[in-house]
Amino acid sequence: MTATPQTWTGRWVSDRAGIVLTGSERLPELVGLALRENRKRAHLLVSNVLGKHVPQRPAVVHGAGLELGGRVRELLGEEASARAVVLGYAETATGLGHSVADGLDAPYLHSTRRPVPGMTPLGGFEEEHSHATSHLLLPADPALLAGDGPLVLVDDEFSTGRTVLNTIRELHTRHPRDHYVVVALVDLRSAADRTRLADAAAELGVRLDLVATASGGVELPEDLLDRAERLIAEATGGASVAGAAPVGATGAPVASADLAPLARVALDWPAGLPDGGRHGFTPRDRARLDAALPRLAGQLAEALPAEAHRVLVLGFEELMYAPLRLADALAGHLGEDRVRYSTTTRSPVLAVDDPGYAIRTRLAFPAHDDPRDEASRERYAYNVAPGGDPARRFDAVVLVVDDVADTPALHRGERALLGQLREVTDRVVLAVLPSYRPGAVAPSAASSVVPSAVPSPAPSVAPSAVPVPSAVPAASLPAPLYGPVFSSYRAEEVAWLLKDLSGVALEAPTEEREEAVQNGGAHYAESLPVEYQPSPEYQELFHQALHGSARRIALAVGTVAETLLRERGPGLVLASLARAGTPVGVLIRRWLAFAHGLTVPHYAVSIVRGRGIDPVALRYLAAHHRARDVVFVDGWTGKGAITRELADALAGTDFDPDLAVLADPGRCVRTHGTRDDFLIPSACLNSTVSGLVSRTVLRPGLIGPDDFHGAKHYAELAGSDVSAVFLDAVAACFEEVRAAAAEGADRLSVDPDRAPDWAGWAAVERISAEYGIDNVNLVKPGVGETTRVLLRRVPWRILARRGAGADLDHVRLLAAQRGVEVEEVDGLPYTCVGLIHPRYSRGATGADGRAAVSAEAAGAVGPAGAVGPAAVVGPAGAVGFAASAEPAAAAESVIIEGES
Repeated sequence: MTATPQTWTGRWVSDRAGIVLTGSERLPELVGLALRENRKRAHLLVSNVLGKHVPQRPAVVHGAGLELGGRVRELLGEEASARAVVLGYAETATGLGHSVADGLDAPYLHSTRRPVPGMTPLGGFEEEHSHATSHLLLPADPALLAGDGPLVLVDDEFSTGRTVLNTIRELHTRHPRDHYVVVALVDLRSAADRTRLADAAAELGVRLDLVATASGGVELPEDLLDRAERLIAEATGGASVAGAAPVGATGAPVASADLAPLARVALDWPAGLPDGGRHGFTPRDRARLDAALPRLAGQLAEALPAEAHRVLVLGFEELMYAPLRLADALAGHLGEDRVRYSTTTRSPVLAVDDPGYAIRTRLAFPAHDDPRDEASRERYAYNVAPGGDPARRFDAVVLVVDDVADTPALHRGERALLGQLREVTDRVVLAVLPSYRPGAVAPSAASSVVPSAVPSPAPSVAPSAVPVPSAVPAASLPAPLYGPVFSSYRAEEVAWLLKDLSGVALEAPTEEREEAVQNGGAHYAESLPVEYQPSPEYQELFHQALHGSARRIALAVGTVAETLLRERGPGLVLASLARAGTPVGVLIRRWLAFAHGLTVPHYAVSIVRGRGIDPVALRYLAAHHRARDVVFVDGWTGKGAITRELADALAGTDFDPDLAVLADPGRCVRTHGTRDDFLIPSACLNSTVSGLVSRTVLRPGLIGPDDFHGAKHYAELAGSDVSAVFLDAVAACFEEVRAAAAEGADRLSVDPDRAPDWAGWAAVERISAEYGIDNVNLVKPGVGETTRVLLRRVPWRILARRGAGADLDHVRLLAAQRGVEVEEVDGLPYTCVGLIHPRYSRGATGADGRAAVSAEAAGAVGPAGAVGPAAVVGPAGAVGFAASAEPAAAAESVIIEGES
């Protein structure tokens, strides 16, 4: 292990404050010097190999601990080593202690300054010279410290021995043992300190050994505190260290457009694996982490630009070990010389941009983990900004925090850490690890709300709140699907939380499906309709509609995205309702990248009317993200059936049921781009505008308790795919509507009528009564849903708002082809409403997704005895219309995705 700097980074302090290091020749290699505002100890020994204040190659940092752990193993012998437990000190030595435990292959625990709700401290002790003195011990298993094997205590430096002695006395009264080993990078005790510790060991009747990388001493002038105070005042212009302006940053506001892009990486962290040693870390945990690291590092590498030759992995206070191991594994991907590692800290230290001073630059920012102690709320990142030396600039910074620290304070505000990082590098990648919560276990598969494995005409479980554990066994969670293997979307655009059923024959002629639905009570989600293939005339209509509405859609996308960013923060996770919501999710993701340089995760999940949302998908989201960060997204609302389904399914969970949509004519949601009823062209087509993915499928025998809901990828339709055309046409308008979208979000935030009033549902009930339809599910309000009625159902008539213009051109075309009357009416809250034939729509489904039977077996009668067009029964009972130019269209697809 070598890490000798060209210029000793203690020279500036040594020359001006008169501090002298004595002893081992390795000391200048291992430590530099800095000054801090602390009347207990004004100087700081800044380690070059600890990975706290000074960015260092991760192999050097981990190797320092492994070397010490190996020496402890030699000291103890194999039998005693097998019974040893390692205890590290917060915050500075949490990573070093863990690395020592790696070298010893022993269980590990570190002290913490973060109280954890529901956890009773096993003990605590004081660190007398520190800026934050109180330490807590919070092992998940109290027996961890109850054994009689050697206890190995690890700190970065051993200066007086008081902290170690406080710890030993506290623990020895609870669980006496006969052997303690103290480990440090440097041992700088005076002769008096050595005598005091030896006397304490004799008093307790224990053996106490010490293992250090280097030993020596520190000679301090008697007036050091005064000298340090004077030097700090000169360097800061009289301001305190904590309140001094950041050193190394520009100091001037940076325009949003000039900030480095921010990408958020959803690491596939093994479920239930501790993120560190706060609650204990066992050899079994170590083996799981070792196995996962290559995959995790690969995910980080994919988020970094290929031209990034200086990458910093930045950990967070006590969270040192996991970022260290990730950095080391990332160096294996990119090359050791390209990756450095350090962490943020609570310790306020003077920064001086001089090669002979250990702390060249400082970023000061507010605490972002909601600290509960009485210490200062200021936090620091040292030597991250380049200062006056451009060669020290990092091309990219990977910030690794736990989910407790992923708060608005991390993202928002002039001094937020993420914002400052984006000023001093070219790309920032945020990786959030799930903070380990002792006692969180997943329910058994039987306790999850899933369909029965045995085919049944009725659901085995009624829809209800889905249990969402905070830790889920990895074996119970399938992996997402990505394009281009599944779907025509790019892999980074969406992760499909679906099971690939592309090889399963699920499509059937209408008559067979209707016989199953009506006679056997089958659910609509148990099979698929044949994909509708539009005529050339209809395809041209799609392109015309897209050309005319792309700007309007872009404005709605931007308004929703800006609203979500303001109200949910940049840590949001998009979960679109497959499949209609998925293009919208992709567009919102693109907007956040375009307007704010953010890369947010986006998943597509299944929701089925009468069955609720996919419980396995929710478990996956809960295992990889904070539930409160997940935003569910769809295209539009009709009468609000899926909105209600989502709210019912999420009741009792930590997920927020507030659905975000582009258009909310039904007035069912708070977060929307508009409440106008206009055509979103993606409603005109099926899979060919949705990444070539089918509707979702939930069928016993195909979907097991630990499976996502299923879907098919229609790769054979690639020649007709316009998914990318739709996305690109809308995204091309982003720049044009950028300012208007921000204004739209402003208006929405103060809109007194923003709350849902469900006016759409009330209108549907009125229309049902007026036209003699006894099931509201046969009334499909809005342009999008009316389009789907004409494409996939057996339509009876279309109600159009009098004077509606070009938004209904495609509806009029389809209605003419189907021989369906378009009736212009006054006072319609929607642009149009599609009425499904109450008698002949064999695919009509009720609120539970099953066949809806009309109350009048002879047929429904509308106002003044009006009836629908004459039905024609074809072979095997297939139903079409005599006046239809395309009689097969009704037979191609009679099942519709439930509108929001």
